[in-house]
Amino acid sequence: MVIATQLRPERLTFLADMHASLCRQSVPWEACVVLDGADPARLPAALAADPRIRTLALPRAVGAACARNFALNEVRTEYVQWADDDDEFTDWAMALRLRTLEETGVGWCAGYSQDLHEDGSTTLWRCPTPPGRHEAGDVWRYWKDPADTIPLGPTTLLARTDLVRAAPMGGLVQGEDYCALAVTCLAPGILLPVPVYRYRKHPAQMTAQDSYDELEEMARAFAHGFGASLHAAARPRRDVDSSLT
Repeated sequence: MVIATQLRPERLTFLADMHASLCRQSVPWEACVVLDGADPARLPAALAADPRIRTLALPRAVGAACARNFALNEVRTEYVQWADDDDEFTDWAMALRLRTLEETGVGWCAGYSQDLHEDGSTTLWRCPTPPGRHEAGDVWRYWKDPADTIPLGPTTLLARTDLVRAAPMGGLVQGEDYCALAVTCLAPGILLPVPVYRYRKHPAQMTAQDSYDELEEMARAFAHGFGASLHAAARPRRDVDSSLT
């Protein structure tokens, strides 16, 4: 698990809730919480006392994309998952996807997400990709144009760590997690039709800011092109003359 945070005061309760949702998981886990220029002393006590939590304190703020990629250096588990500091996991999120990965041998497993509203209610988001098994690159069929709804929720993906290192966060100031979807271009995977992640809706989130739309089109175009190019480069070259050596 990789969680980047700047430990902003208005998000500390949310981070504690994220940790509590991890504690409800029924399978072993560990998390690297990367402090993006934040004072480690502000880390909530429950996280600081949990031996499953390792912190990586960066000397200055570098932004979510860079912070998350630095934390990826510290991952020691076979599978890895991105998460935001203001969201939550459903209680069965890890067990369901881990079991699917181990039983099928695919490279990634995802699920649906829920919008978590300020009053505690949730709204299910069914991504455009249909449930079931998808071969490498097939998810991109459901993201035909950068302006379309993204095909999967990036934080619903649990994937092999070696694949995530080949398709990490993009070097963007926003929309960096769109690039993480490119991991689906490197190996087959399975989408489960059950919610595994709760995406918290609140006024302080980046996507709620007035300036968010200024760069959204460019971020989507970059991420969409990255995935398409990675899929094309990873495909076997069937047109290679077999006589060449």
